[in-house]
Amino acid sequence: MMLTDKLEKVKQRFSEISEQLNKAETVSDQKLFRKLSKEYAELSEIVNTYDEYQTIRKQIDDNKKLLEETNENELKELAQAEISELEQKLEHTESRIKELLIPKDPNDSKNAILEIRAGTGGEEAALFAADLFRMYSRYAEKMDWRVEVESLNESSGLGGIKEVIASISGRDVYGTLKYESGVHRVQRVPETETQGRIHTSAASVAVLPEADEVDIEINPNDLKIDVFRSGGAGGQNVNKVETAIRITHIPSGVVVQCQDERSQLKNKLKAMKILRSRLYEAELEKHNREVSAKRKLMVGSGDRSDKIRTYNFPQNRVTDHRIGLTLYNLSEIIDGELDELIEKLKLADRAERLAQES
Repeated sequence: MMLTDKLEKVKQRFSEISEQLNKAETVSDQKLFRKLSKEYAELSEIVNTYDEYQTIRKQIDDNKKLLEETNENELKELAQAEISELEQKLEHTESRIKELLIPKDPNDSKNAILEIRAGTGGEEAALFAADLFRMYSRYAEKMDWRVEVESLNESSGLGGIKEVIASISGRDVYGTLKYESGVHRVQRVPETETQGRIHTSAASVAVLPEADEVDIEINPNDLKIDVFRSGGAGGQNVNKVETAIRITHIPSGVVVQCQDERSQLKNKLKAMKILRSRLYEAELEKHNREVSAKRKLMVGSGDRSDKIRTYNFPQNRVTDHRIGLTLYNLSEIIDGELDELIEKLKLADRAERLAQES
């Protein structure tokens, strides 16, 4: 289908939605009104850019017509100069339209569940996992997002983390952090190393879209729920009252455990939130595998087994292996300055998707 044909269909749909939004029956149906309002907002940028595109084309045609009709050299030079400038603008606008026509991931606007687990490397891996969690927490603070720890398993000793699960809520959280899923590797001299040798260790990061009950339906009969006493720090109440929850989703074998809260109900609610998101992600992975069979998207594949990034402390270097990007500001990145890195990943993903759509 020609680009203009696609755009005319978008414009037609935009007009239809505009008419529907002005009807009393639409306004009274809040669910339908919200759905149409969201679609209207998404299409408005495409329509506005298309209008700009058509205006530029008309200006080019008018200048070409002037070139044919005038004999004045000065006017011809001015018209030719303006045509060159407008053609560059037209090319830029067309590229922008193609980007806007790339199908959006409906999950991008969702909140996210962030899971970080220490991998190979013992205590140093646990310290690195803690560094990563601190990095994302500081970035979230900068983005005015809210971070809530759902489950935390600390390592003994130097303040490392074996595993942490947190929910992050705010604007476009999943769409911003989804490229972080994968294996993160660190190269540095551990605090426990007396001879100054550089060690390599790793931690895995998973970013899941937070699933609503409408996104994934869970049959209560498919759940095995165990209640037990919490372990670890937490005061006198710990180990005396059975507040910890373990939920097993029997068909998939997914197990979620929460024990951080003193309330059994709160732990159950947290565990169900994580379970929904994991089951939802499993559905997404299945869909992504089907898509990848047709087209392999390097940046957005989200394969957790892939080594995606290396943090080299001696050289103050961060390398993202998916897009071949190397930055020499590790100290700033580990302190939560992720804007440049994430923006480059977004651009690379858009470029790949644009090439696939062409």
